[in-house]
Amino acid sequence: MQAVKVHPLVSPWGRFGLYSFFIDAPEPAIVDTGIASSPAEGMAPALEAIGRRIEDVRWILLTHGHIDHIGGAHALWELTGRRAQVVIHEADAPLLRSRRAHVDEYLAGRGRYLNDPEGEAKVTAAGNAVISGEMEPTMLVKGGETISLGGGVNVSVHAIPGHTPGSVAYVIDGQRSVFVGDAVQVHGAANGFPGFEDPGAYRASLEYVRDEIRPRHLYLGHPYRRADGTPYGVELDAEQAEEALRESLDIEGRVGRAAHGCLCAGLQETDSVYSPFAPVAREVGYTADPALEPSPFFTSMHGYRTHFHQNS
Repeated sequence: MQAVKVHPLVSPWGRFGLYSFFIDAPEPAIVDTGIASSPAEGMAPALEAIGRRIEDVRWILLTHGHIDHIGGAHALWELTGRRAQVVIHEADAPLLRSRRAHVDEYLAGRGRYLNDPEGEAKVTAAGNAVISGEMEPTMLVKGGETISLGGGVNVSVHAIPGHTPGSVAYVIDGQRSVFVGDAVQVHGAANGFPGFEDPGAYRASLEYVRDEIRPRHLYLGHPYRRADGTPYGVELDAEQAEEALRESLDIEGRVGRAAHGCLCAGLQETDSVYSPFAPVAREVGYTADPALEPSPFFTSMHGYRTHFHQNS
């Protein structure tokens, strides 16, 4: 079978570019959907430029439930005449069904540390602005499923939780083209810190992708950064994928050891912007703004804190 072509689709969002991927199969698929404006402003013209039509997309494959990945799902589904199948892991499906679920996630996690009295209102406004519509997915997955895109093109679904509970990898079978969304973080994106809700699951998923899936082509949700701050692209070959996975594991190990030491010593509230995790930031040399949404620093620190209490 001839290799299936994959085309990155970039759409703007403030200082960021949001990445989706078009799988050029007999039943075309788009992996991740950016925000509400992305399908019309980014995807449609990009597809037209390569001689394809957004109306012909038959699969919308969501790697996880964060707003910059599912925000455009309803709008894209509408542009397909509501004919596309919308796929998401059952654990992240509430984030597709409800804008309020994003607010609840914020309040239960990073919002506990940001000390922003306007935080709930800001997250509510962001959800209203960039999520194109609440919707019920047409297919829920757990991992282990195979999706046929026609013409012998199959995509296998792999559960890779950690960044979110319902993060998945989609793999084009036979060519090991792997779409992981934000499940491979390296040093994080613009905020310069890796973000994950469950550190143990995140590490196990990185090892699973490295050892079991073994990507020949790895597609990332953002241009995540190396230790020196230079970004990877979003399309990595096998050698780059191995490097990014190795570095992601190394960084998680460093952050995890610092977080464990901080938690064992007892959390201390201080006037630091990293409070109560200032020792972690100091030990790993993190100096960026931890309040910059989506605040991966506090998301990950809360994950370590939860994991520590569950195992102590």
